Amino acid sequence: MLFVCYPKCSTCKKAQKWLEAQGKSFTVRDIKTDNPSADELRLWHSKSGLPLKKFFNTSGNLYKELHLKDRLPQMSEDEQFALLASDGMLVKRPIVVDGDTVLVGFKEADWAQAL
Repeated sequence: MLFVCYPKCSTCKKAQKWLEAQGKSFTVRDIKTDNPSADELRLWHSKSGLPLKKFFNTSGNLYKELHLKDRLPQMSEDEQFALLASDGMLVKRPIVVDGDTVLVGFKEADWAQAL
């Protein structure tokens, strides 16, 4: 299981503690220093069943600075994947990748059901 997170993020810390409490073994990947590639994001997006917009950290400073709320609707999927791959701080976190299961953001009930 891959756990993609930002170590300073309180939600990521909470999710990591939850995984540990469930006895899950996982590899931690820092999203800021080891940002997912466009290809990884494409794969995760297809497995997650979520709209691509859910992969954006809409509450992050960079999202706001780039005015992505207004720009995303006009961007192609390729452009959105390239943008997400350009900076880990644009990507919503945490992300758990476990085989065909991909979870984005931490909702304990969803994680308990899926994992």
